[in-house]
This record gives sequence, C-alpha cells and structure tokens, in this order.
Amino acid sequence: MLLVALHWSFLAMAAEEPAYRIVERSGAFEIRDYESMTIAETLVREDFDAAGNSAFRTLFGYISGKNESQQKIAMTAPVRQQAEPDGGFRVGFVAPAHYSLQTAPKPADSRIVLRQLPPQRVAVMRYSGRWTEKNYREHEAALLAWLASRTLATAGPVVYARYNAPFVPWPMRRNEVLAPLAVGPAGP
Repeated sequence: MLLVALHWSFLAMAAEEPAYRIVERSGAFEIRDYESMTIAETLVREDFDAAGNSAFRTLFGYISGKNESQQKIAMTAPVRQQAEPDGGFRVGFVAPAHYSLQTAPKPADSRIVLRQLPPQRVAVMRYSGRWTEKNYREHEAALLAWLASRTLATAGPVVYARYNAPFVPWPMRRNEVLAPLAVGPAGP
C-alpha cells in the first residue's frame, strides 16, 4: 500500500493532461471537446473504492517499463475509472500526447489493453473531496440532472477522473465526472 501511495505522488506533480477545448461553462459544469487520445487500461473485479488501487499497481508496472520495449512512460493525469456493464471497473491512464495506438509501447502484461478514443464532446462536473463511491454518485447524479435539464443525451458510460495523489488533502483534490455526449465535437 505504501508503494502505491508513493507512486501516486507522481500525480501531485505537473502531469500532462489530455488536450481539450471548453465549448461552454455553467457554474461547476463544462462541455468540452477532447482530441483523440490513447489510453492504457485494465479491468478489475473489485468494488468502486478498491478498484483504483488494485488497477494502479498493474498500470504503474506498464509505465515503469513492464512493456515489450521496456520503455518508461511519463505519468499523466487523470486516472480514469468506468463501470463495466457485467461488473467491475475499467481503470486507465491516458498516454502522453506524442503516443498513438501504433507507437505506444505494447504491454507485457496481458491484463493491460491499449485503446484509441476518438475525438469526443464531453459534459464535465469538477469537484473536490474524498474518493468514495458516495461522493462520485452524488456528482454523477448532479451532472446527469444538468444534462437532462438541457435535453442533452449521453453516448456511453460516465467516467470518474482523479487528478491527485492520495496524500493530497481531500479538500484540495481535483475530481471530475465526465459523460460523453451524443453530439460529436465541432470540426476545426
């Protein structure tokens, strides 16, 4: 557990984040257009609160060189967590922007899958606080209610995003709930 906490400390530093453009802002809510991104993720059969820690060990091995080219990969933020319909959670890191699905080091661990996310429009609610399922569900409900009030439909499961290390005091943590929208991003 101490090892996991120490490695999470990398998130407290200035980690690269996925590029996006804010389309609209309304209080705690934003609509963003994200560029395409490559993610490394793993499926864990744990409950909500244990999934992140369990997956982190596997994912940290990948970015520490446990990949076919034995290449170290810079830590990024956020750590993404998304429920799977048949149980468990898909937890992942976004690869640094200079990697594509073709150029990212291939995982040596078969539990890790690389996936390319297309450009997408996403509704987001940012909040601080503890990393609990209760806190996440409250903010997820608020985001979905805001979308319903605007008659905007989601296009997939909601993603929970954590930006900070565990030792960051919970009032200072940046968390987000992201819902992909049925409307795609605007063109250039």
